[in-house]
Amino acid sequence: MKKVIGLVLFCTGVGMALMLLLPHRISVLFVITAMILVGYNLFCSC
Repeated sequence: MKKVIGLVLFCTGVGMALMLLLPHRISVLFVITAMILVGYNLFCSC
């Protein structure tokens, strides 16, 4: 459970940091989609 919580916090932090750097909506949508897919794959492959 600690690994899952750590993954969620890490991805949230990375996402928030990237939102400061990416002002365009299309790139933000791409980053959100990529993080959701990576998080899902990491969670399901345990």
